[in-house]
This record gives sequence, structure tokens and C-alpha cells, in this order.
Amino acid sequence: MGKITYKKSGVDIAGANVFKNKIKSLVRRSFRKEVLTDIGGFGSFFKLHKNQYKDPVLVSSSDGVGTKLVIAKLVNKHDTVGIDAVAMNVNDILCTGAQPLFFLDYVAFSKVKEDVLIDVVSGINKGCIESGCSLIGGETAQMPGMYKDGEYDIAGFCVGVVERNKIINGKKIEVGDKIIGIASSGLHSNGYSLVRKVFNPAELKRMGAELLKPTRIYVKPVLEILRQYAESVHGVAHITGGAFYDKISRVLPKNINARIEKNSWMPPEIFRLIQRKGNIEDKEMYHTLNMGIGLILVVNAQEASAIIKKLSELKLRSWVIGQAVKGRRKVEVV
Repeated sequence: MGKITYKKSGVDIAGANVFKNKIKSLVRRSFRKEVLTDIGGFGSFFKLHKNQYKDPVLVSSSDGVGTKLVIAKLVNKHDTVGIDAVAMNVNDILCTGAQPLFFLDYVAFSKVKEDVLIDVVSGINKGCIESGCSLIGGETAQMPGMYKDGEYDIAGFCVGVVERNKIINGKKIEVGDKIIGIASSGLHSNGYSLVRKVFNPAELKRMGAELLKPTRIYVKPVLEILRQYAESVHGVAHITGGAFYDKISRVLPKNINARIEKNSWMPPEIFRLIQRKGNIEDKEMYHTLNMGIGLILVVNAQEASAIIKKLSELKLRSWVIGQAVKGRRKVEVV
């Protein structure tokens, strides 16, 4: 059998170090001035300038991309899923009113081509730049035996900051508030297990461009809305897994329901195609997929029109898709 080495068992440390050196210059492009160390150390340092805040609260999130990665492998396109990894996290902490500060990634694989990994990290870095946060570290884990050759998984971890008195938690939502839905870029990063059940591999490959559209990052435009309409935005929800029913209910007070009027916007064709081909009931669709709405704002009714106009100026389509009514923290899709 000969001498056993770590490389023979499937882990190439030297190759991993070459990869890390190649991505250093790429990752530095996302660095904010608060980043104190280069990647590659035992820890990453980020200086919080406390003089910029009165009472700062740190907000964190962790999420992955899910089985959308199966489509990426099928189509052999890997840059957009990196953006997804960032978007799933920064959009989540945005729901509290927080500005993302820094991001860490975790990429696990058995045997993957170096150019695939570079595409993934390039996408992660692009997402960080788009959301204004820094990719300051992470882990690239070689795990032979855990994944088939060519397969990999991505997870992300994000930390942001918000002033304590500006935290958005839904407590201010009241009867009569309007619910604004902001357009998604497509399926985003949830519901792909259902999508893969509806379409066969050939169909999935043919629709690869549509299915791999990256999750829209809402950070910069929505933070601008929060700056201008701080007192009018009472709740924010990121429409991901569990979609309308699960995600909107998270921000509701115990005596309020959210009534969503599904005829107030037209879901993009990809959602209608999935529903037709899979013979899927409406409730299942709105409980699984975003149906063309990636983020919702619950706002003071008097400011709804002005906020929609401002979102349009910021290049985001939006609609009043419902309102807050008396209830028991439930979501009604009517």
C-alpha cells in the first residue's frame, strides 16, 4: 500500500494554500476601512468606530444557499450562488434595520476544480461589495467522503450594526398599516427542492439562466428608505423559506394579522410555469416560493405612496400588496 499521506487520503493542503493566495487580492476589494487584518490568520479583526454610534447593537445571521447548488453543478455556473450566500444573510439582518459590516464564508467539498471555487468566492465578494460589507475571512474545508466529486456546499455568516432605538421588530405595526412588496429577481434561494421535483434534469438545464439568477440584495436602497422614513417603517420581512405565511408572521404583533391580496401584483412567468406544470395549489405556492416578492415593508398608510415612489427612484419595483388587520399573528393570502 505504501506510505499513507494526508494528500493520498484526499486532502491537498499545498493546493489549498495556493488557492487561498490566489483569492487574497480578490477579497481585499470588499474591505472597508474598519478591516484591520488580511485573510489567512487565526481570526479576523474589524474595528467598530463607536464614535459613529450612540448605542450600537450588533446583529448576526447565518444561512446557506440550499439545493440551488444542484442546479449550479448541472449548468456548470458557480459565480451567482456566491452572491446568493451573501444575500440570504444581509437581507435577513436588514429586516432589523441593521447595516451589514462583515461577512465570513464556509465552503465545503471533496474534490472540486480550482476555477469553480474561485467563481464561488468571486460571487461572494461581489455580493459583499454590493451590500457594503467586507469579506474578512472564512473556511475552505476539504472533506473527502462527505461529498461526491464536483459537489460542494456554501454557508455564510454576517454581522451588522443598528442603533438600539432604531431596531425594527414589528412592535409598532398597527391596524391599517400598508404592506409593500418589493420585487424579487426570481426564485432567489428557496424552494429548489420543489422546483427539482417539477422539472426533469434536461428542463432544469435548459432553464438554467432563469433558475440561477442571484438573490436580489436590498441593503443599500432599503437603508436609504429607513433613513428617510425611519418613523414610518414598522416592519420588514425577507421572503425566503416558508415564504409569505412563515416569514411575515415573524414580524407581526400578537393582535395583528397580515392580509395579502395576491391579485395586487402579477407573479413572474417562472412561478406560473412551476404551478401549472406541477399542478400545485395556491397555498403551497405562497408557502414555498416568493412569487415575485423578495422583501416586504409594513408602513404607515399615509407614507405608502411616497415610499413606493422612492423605491422606484432607487430602481426597485414595488406594490401595496396588503394591509395589517385585527387578528392573532396570522397571515391571510386572499
